[in-house]
Amino acid sequence: MKVGFGFLKKFFIALFILLGVLAASKLDELQFSFDFSQFFPEEDPDLAFYDDYVEEFGTDDNFLLIAVKNKPNVFQQDFLNKFQAFSEESKSFEYVLESSSLTSLSYPLKTSFGYTTLPIIHIKDSTQYQKDWKKIQEDSLFINVLVDEKRMSLVLALETEDNLDYKQSELLLNSIRASLKEHNLPHYHILGRAFFYEAIVDMQKSEVLTTTIVASILVFIILLLVYKSMPVVLISVVSIATSLLLFMGLLGWLGKELNAMAAFYPVLMLIVGTSDVIHLTDSYIRKLHSGTPPYHAIKSSLKEVGMTTLLTSITTAVGFVTLLSSRLVSIQEFGINAAIGVLVAYITVILFTGSLLISIPEKLLTGRKTISENWVNYLLKINTFTKNYPKSIIIGTVVFTFLCFVGISIVQTNQELKNTLPAGSEIANDFDYFQSNYSGFRPLEIAVMSTDGNKVTDFKVAQEIEKLLVYLKTFKSIGNVQSANLPYKIFNKANNLNSSAYFTLPSDEKTFLKYQKDTRKLARKQLAKFVNTDETIARINGRLQDIGTDKLKVVYSDIDNFAKTKLDTSLVAIKVTGKSILLDKNSEYIRSSLLEGLLYGLLVIGVIMAFVFRDIKIFLISLVPNILPILFAGGILGFLGIPLEASLSVVFAIVFGIAVDDTIHFLGKYKLSITQGLDKEAALEKTFAQTGRALVITTIILFFGFMVMLFSIHQPSVTIGLIISVTLVTALILDLLLLPVLLRKLL
Repeated sequence: MKVGFGFLKKFFIALFILLGVLAASKLDELQFSFDFSQFFPEEDPDLAFYDDYVEEFGTDDNFLLIAVKNKPNVFQQDFLNKFQAFSEESKSFEYVLESSSLTSLSYPLKTSFGYTTLPIIHIKDSTQYQKDWKKIQEDSLFINVLVDEKRMSLVLALETEDNLDYKQSELLLNSIRASLKEHNLPHYHILGRAFFYEAIVDMQKSEVLTTTIVASILVFIILLLVYKSMPVVLISVVSIATSLLLFMGLLGWLGKELNAMAAFYPVLMLIVGTSDVIHLTDSYIRKLHSGTPPYHAIKSSLKEVGMTTLLTSITTAVGFVTLLSSRLVSIQEFGINAAIGVLVAYITVILFTGSLLISIPEKLLTGRKTISENWVNYLLKINTFTKNYPKSIIIGTVVFTFLCFVGISIVQTNQELKNTLPAGSEIANDFDYFQSNYSGFRPLEIAVMSTDGNKVTDFKVAQEIEKLLVYLKTFKSIGNVQSANLPYKIFNKANNLNSSAYFTLPSDEKTFLKYQKDTRKLARKQLAKFVNTDETIARINGRLQDIGTDKLKVVYSDIDNFAKTKLDTSLVAIKVTGKSILLDKNSEYIRSSLLEGLLYGLLVIGVIMAFVFRDIKIFLISLVPNILPILFAGGILGFLGIPLEASLSVVFAIVFGIAVDDTIHFLGKYKLSITQGLDKEAALEKTFAQTGRALVITTIILFFGFMVMLFSIHQPSVTIGLIISVTLVTALILDLLLLPVLLRKLL
């Protein structure tokens, strides 16, 4: 046996060193990405409609807004000259299709010689500034769109190519910042997809690095305090670090893109790997203390702990796989990757950690007694408490369950986008600025479809569109609304001495057709942005304030009801679409997909546990302390008023997948003790004495491991870390208090 183990330990140590080197070489292939489409619900009819809509009009987030501030106001000649130069230079930026600002746009005016233009701002004549501002206010077309109502900033609006990737976004933003610096425009705010992409990916990289470092230091300190043996701690740390390295290298080799959930991978790998290491190491050292030779000790530990740890790894992986029930691609990918990581950690611990343990001289591991008798005494007192006060524990559990259901009943889904941005970051500040001074960030898209052979360019259809536009103005949360009627209004105004009173749709069809002819001749490109080629679909777009998903659903519903009851449905059909409404639909699916996924998980884990323990009563007993932590997590969301949104759905998978581990270890030891001939009470005492310590240590590490997320600048990550930490402690308490009571009562 010694010869066989001697060869195997050298082989596995060499193998994992080689795999570690290969994994390290793949780390530079890891790619970070962010796209709102990652959070779109799959197989949703609204998504299918939007995909067709994009084919006609392009995406609705291909814009970049740069608000440049000036004191006391923007109507200062020096500032306007610099802003105009910046605006003109932006037209040459790579990936920019169109550039618009008040210094580059002009009013059309009809004269006896044809159409001419008037500048919106007479930059070179400062005596006209007050008159220009008054005209801008009268038109109201540009207020809170290209200039704020206090005239403290001007906006340069850029239309970019669709779906810029990270490198393209970074290149464009670098060009913008360099130009702003060159023209001495230091006070600005940026908003748009490219800026979101850059900021979120940079945050992801920072989060992964920070959580890895902090969690590693934390695990090292806790292991040192628990074992008080540097060799044991070093073996544990090397094993855990190797599993993390192999996992990240595997993701790089598979070409996986890391999304907004990537910051959880280091924490998950560290705590899951630590749990496996502790159970194996505890068992091995305990056997060495009892006088068992090293090779017999490792064989016995692998036989005793290895199967239980395999079962816990499978159930944890199943917990993550339940996320496949989500309709969101990013959550599905997180579930698959996390499940892979759990299995990588298990294989590393069993083969690599086991090999390292038997490579270390026995006296270095047993020189100091790392397992204190105090642990056993405290745990046996808990066992005695469960024996003496079973009714109190059951009553407490019933009250606890009732409170959880109360909390779940008040869970909200009114998620605001700003709460997902890094706290105090540049992007959060810029987002707030545009929320406060402009029309917001969320794109609003409304498809107007002609019916019964009509065309959206018909006068009677244009009148129906105008009714809807008037209605949209009644919403404070909607701004910067534009449509296919805009060119006709502009030409109507141009033909009436540029008077703001005529910025309306022509009242008669003859005039409308006249301006339509002018539009097709002089503004064909602008019209094409709002009307498809066969003139069966017209586009209305605008901006939405970030007022929360539940409130926005009311807005969408009101628009839909207005279209059905106030518009002529024999002429037009209306459908609200766009990325904003698709993101807001997430909350509709989160609850149902969570429930569906957890039910599947319970079924799979139930089958596994029933097969392993071969006792239906033990299986049923195990469900109670594992369902309650999930209810507790939901209750916390309700009582703390935290909205349920996409990223928080991972809380339940993590709690479910990890909480069941402690139950399996506890029941596994109890079942083994029973098969060894011990009675119920003796089996429980042995389980508390030998397994309870490992459960407490792993939960402590899990608690502080997830509390590492409090260092995150990403608010959802902070929330997730806090909820999981508290919930896993609750799961341990239920295992140590409720599980013994149920075993005594039901077996």
